[in-house]
Amino acid sequence: MSQPVRARRLTQDEGHYLLRLVRRGKHESIRVRRALIVMASASGTMVPTIARLVAADEDTVRDVIHAFNAQGLACLDPHWAGGHPRRITDADITVIVETATIRPRKHGLPFTHWSIRKLASYLSGRYGRRDPRWAPVRMVRVGRERLRQILSARGITFQRTRTWKESHDPDLEAKLDRIEEVTVRFPDRCFAFDQFGPLSIRPCHGTCWAARCHPDRLRATYQRTHGIRYFHGC
Repeated sequence: MSQPVRARRLTQDEGHYLLRLVRRGKHESIRVRRALIVMASASGTMVPTIARLVAADEDTVRDVIHAFNAQGLACLDPHWAGGHPRRITDADITVIVETATIRPRKHGLPFTHWSIRKLASYLSGRYGRRDPRWAPVRMVRVGRERLRQILSARGITFQRTRTWKESHDPDLEAKLDRIEEVTVRFPDRCFAFDQFGPLSIRPCHGTCWAARCHPDRLRATYQRTHGIRYFHGC
């Protein structure tokens, strides 16, 4: 005949902890319920009686007792894996972020930035011709709202690009040193600088998906092939 299921003898610390947990009752109900099962079983109460006490199935009571004998107080916090399995894995999220932060033209697509609709369609293989150099290894089927949530959680936002400019003049440093020398040598003089160059030299900002507070920086597209004229007045 098999032996009845019973919790092992409680240590003094375990007994005090379970008693405080049951008396206060401020924790989650599942923890209080399991604490009652363990205390009742350790005191010699049979499984059917405990099942009626906590309004649970006898098999559930036995599972809790076996878990306590094997894990101790860790059985009060069960780790259940319920629900539908994840459709978007961590590898899929990595593909989404990498694809969103690469400009569509590098994927061989005829537009400059992603929209949520275009990005979701491209990831699922329903849009455009997939360039083998840039196409993700795996296709990801994701809805627009979920895609927006993933990008926001990874700090990827839709923002304006920024441009940067630099001079190709080999004598740039010498000219800057000369200007600084003149302004220091004549502190009481007033210098006025004006600049005239090609018209419409202001670059136009674009848009892209990039990490928050780290916009994509593109080189200015205009060129000043005829130099720049400076007018100085004193």
